Amino acid sequence: MGKQSLWQSAMTYIAMISLQLGYSGMHVIVLLSLKKGFSHWVFVVYRHAVATMVFAPFAFFFERKVRPKLTKMTFLKIMGLALLEPVIDQNLYGVALQYTSAAFAAAMMNVLPAITFILAVIFRMEKVNLKKAYSLAMVIGTVLTASGAMVMTLFKGPAFNIFPHSHAFSLHAAAGEASRSHWIPGTIMMLGTVTGWAGFFILQKNTLKDYPAEMSLTALVCLMGTVEGGAVAVVMERRPSAWAIGFDTRLLAATYSGIICSGIAYYLQSVVNRSRGPVFVTAFSPLSMILTAVLGAIVLAEKIYLGSLIGAFIIVFGLYSVVWGKSKQKSDSEVLPIMVENKNSAEAPGKETVEMKGNNDLQP
Repeated sequence: MGKQSLWQSAMTYIAMISLQLGYSGMHVIVLLSLKKGFSHWVFVVYRHAVATMVFAPFAFFFERKVRPKLTKMTFLKIMGLALLEPVIDQNLYGVALQYTSAAFAAAMMNVLPAITFILAVIFRMEKVNLKKAYSLAMVIGTVLTASGAMVMTLFKGPAFNIFPHSHAFSLHAAAGEASRSHWIPGTIMMLGTVTGWAGFFILQKNTLKDYPAEMSLTALVCLMGTVEGGAVAVVMERRPSAWAIGFDTRLLAATYSGIICSGIAYYLQSVVNRSRGPVFVTAFSPLSMILTAVLGAIVLAEKIYLGSLIGAFIIVFGLYSVVWGKSKQKSDSEVLPIMVENKNSAEAPGKETVEMKGNNDLQP
């Protein structure tokens, strides 16, 4: 049993790390397609349409016996999930990505655990007791993470070109530099993106209590994301040519993001969220920042600024303060029931002795 538990724990970490590899590739591929004219409004629709077509058949066949009845309240929650992540989060992300850079977008994702933690406290999924070391660590980590994000926003400093010979996409790098005047609005939109994503995990945890079928939930969220995102795209994108797609970066971005970052990601995150909670799910975002910075420098010839490096260091330090506090809290919560059980077991023999003694006294 111990080996099985260890294996499950290892698979959980592998799944979360693998998702960050997928996200790092998405940051670069999507930015490349957006700078080639792909509308992010249309991208969100195609992305979730692909995810729905791929995962709906699996959900239908593999969860036929375990899928609960879809109630009206559960359906409303699914609509809320589709609104928070596919519509609000990803559309704001598409705008903000054009105003900033791939590395900056990935770095801002480090604020996700802090905002998730705050929302979890508000909705009573997490408890804060400042007399406990783990609670104090989570609060300090939250403050540090937000402070690091502010440093990245307000301080840029000198630029570093890590790969000076990577000029294959210098045009896109120039386009990224041209948007420096929109850096602050882009940051605000990115914070809105992260807040919507954090809300998605909080609502997902709540929905799984009533609808514990992860694959079916994934397919339904992607379906509603396609419908709701399509309604928004029809209003915001009036050019018929924006909906055209061929065998190019548009198809690559929609297919890659739909399968990896919507379908597989929603499913794995729901499985882990159900057992470990939303704060644990969001604890691995710094890996995406590191991988995306390298890919952005190689593929898009992007520069990394000193402010981003300093802010990223503060964010990572704060993040792992939150993670340490969360793990310590989990270990303490597991030890307490064992201590109570051992105490009851120790008291039980004495009780039996008293009862036996009383019975003996009644004998002639």
